[in-house]
Amino acid sequence: MGLLDKLSGWLGLRKKEVNVLCLGLDNSGKTTIINQLKPSHTQAPEIVPTIGFNIEKFKSSSLSFTVFDMSGQSRYRNLWEHYYKESHAIIFVIDSGDKLRMVVAKEELDTLLNHEDIRSKKIPVLFFANKTDLRDAMSSVKISQMLSLENIKDKPWNICASNAIKGEGLQEGLDWLQEQIAQSYENNEHMND
Repeated sequence: MGLLDKLSGWLGLRKKEVNVLCLGLDNSGKTTIINQLKPSHTQAPEIVPTIGFNIEKFKSSSLSFTVFDMSGQSRYRNLWEHYYKESHAIIFVIDSGDKLRMVVAKEELDTLLNHEDIRSKKIPVLFFANKTDLRDAMSSVKISQMLSLENIKDKPWNICASNAIKGEGLQEGLDWLQEQIAQSYENNEHMND
């Protein structure tokens, strides 16, 4: 890191770069959520299922995000763990209308949270209970209970009801995530003083 980089960092002039993993089962709405979070002029008009993963970059007022949109298809889920070590936050998307696969979502979440590269980190986990517009959608409270989110004691987490197609609930979740990441950076900077 050069002197100008250090100086701008000390003065708070540089945007902090964060890596965010966007995970969840296939067809939960991960790519649609990420598309909605991007600036409108860069949004894709149509969303297709993710094969492998996509990388998206966008900026907020204080953070520069690199989001890894990981495919939720069962044959690609083993790729997730290759990105755990470098992640600063996780967005886990759940299809609120998919009661049948809630058990699978819980298994994948438990595997994620117990992985050695995640277990020891205090990274924030944002859950989007997506597709709340569906007639048979479960509430975010019900999903929280089914996934046993109350058992997550060592990481900040939040669950937001969302409708990715309309963009509802996304900003609330992103605001919470940015706040958690900023606090994490502040805590790390104080530890380095």
